[in-house]
Amino acid sequence: MNSTWDGNQSSHPFCLLALGYLETVRFCLLEVLIIVFLTVLIISGNIIVIFVFHCAPVLNHHSTSYFIQTMAYADLLVGVSCLLPSLSLLYYPFPMEEAMTCQVFGFVVSVLKSISMASLACISIDRYIAITKPLTYNTLVTPWRLRLCIFLIWLYSTLVFLPSFFHWGKPGYHGDVFQWCAESWHTNSYFTLFIVMMLYAPAALIVCFTYFNIFRICQQHTKEISKRQARFSSQNGETGEPQICPDKRYAMVLFRITSVFYVLWLPYIIYFLLESSTGCSSRLASFLTTWLAISNSFCNCIIYSLSNSVFQQGLKGLSGSVCTSCASHTTAKDPYTVRSKGPPNGSHI
Repeated sequence: MNSTWDGNQSSHPFCLLALGYLETVRFCLLEVLIIVFLTVLIISGNIIVIFVFHCAPVLNHHSTSYFIQTMAYADLLVGVSCLLPSLSLLYYPFPMEEAMTCQVFGFVVSVLKSISMASLACISIDRYIAITKPLTYNTLVTPWRLRLCIFLIWLYSTLVFLPSFFHWGKPGYHGDVFQWCAESWHTNSYFTLFIVMMLYAPAALIVCFTYFNIFRICQQHTKEISKRQARFSSQNGETGEPQICPDKRYAMVLFRITSVFYVLWLPYIIYFLLESSTGCSSRLASFLTTWLAISNSFCNCIIYSLSNSVFQQGLKGLSGSVCTSCASHTTAKDPYTVRSKGPPNGSHI
C-alpha cells in the first residue's frame, strides 16, 4: 500500500519486523540490534585489514593488494554509513528531510557495494593476466594503471546509480528502514534491468570466465610439473611429492572471497529482480536480503585473514607490536619500575 509523505515532517522509526517494535520504548529493538551488531563488526574488521596492509609491506607485493585495500575502504564506509538507519530507528532527528536522507543513504551504499563488486572482477582479471601472460605481466600491470583502474571503478560505480536521483527508480533496499523509502520510493523494472546489465551481469560473467580459465590452466601446469617430476625421480631413483601451481593457492583465497560475495548477494539480487518485474514486495524479505548482503563487508575480512598465510603473519606482527608498545607504555608509567632502574652500566644501587 502506497502512502504520501511530507518531507518536512519529522522522521519516525519504521519497523520492518513487528517483533522488534515496542510501544513503550518507541524504537525498533530487533532492527537496531542487528544493524548495530553488523556495523561494529564491519568497521572493526576493515580497520584491522587496513592497518595490517599498512604495517606489512610484504602484502603490497601483489598487485591485487590495491583492489583489496579499495574493497576494505569501501566496506569501512559501508559500516560507517550503516549508523544512519540505526539513528532513524531511534527517533534521532536528521538535519535533512527523510526523503533526501534515505535517497542519499541508498545511493551511497549501492555505490560502495558496486565498488566491491567491480574490484572483485578486476582482481580476477589481474590474476588471469598473471597466469596467461607471466612474462609481460609487469609491463602490462603497472602501479599507475592500477591507480587509474581504481579511479575508474569509483567513477563508473557512481555513474551507474546516479539516475536514481532523477526519479528513474530505487537503486536498492538499503534505505527501507526509512518510511519514505519503503512506501514512496519504488523500484523500476527498466532501472533494475539497467543496473543488472551494466554491473551485476558483467561482473559475474568476468569472474566466472577468468576463474574457470585460471583453475584450468593451473591444473594443466600441475599435471606437467608432476609428469616432469616423476620422470626426473625415476631417472634418479627418488620419490617426491607432486607440486601445486604456485598461483593456485592465492587464486583460491580470492575465489573464496568472490564466492562468498555472490552467495550473500544472490538473495538480494533475486528479490530485487522479482519485485521490479512483478511489483510484489515484502518488507521482511527486503530487510533480511539487504542486511545479509551488507554482512559481506565483514565476511571479506574473515575469509582473507583465515586463508592468506602472509596476511596472518602481518596480523601477528601487528598484534605483537601493539602488545609490545602497550607493555613498554605501561612499564614507563609504573613509578616502581622507574625507581628500580639502575645506572647505564647495568649495575644496581
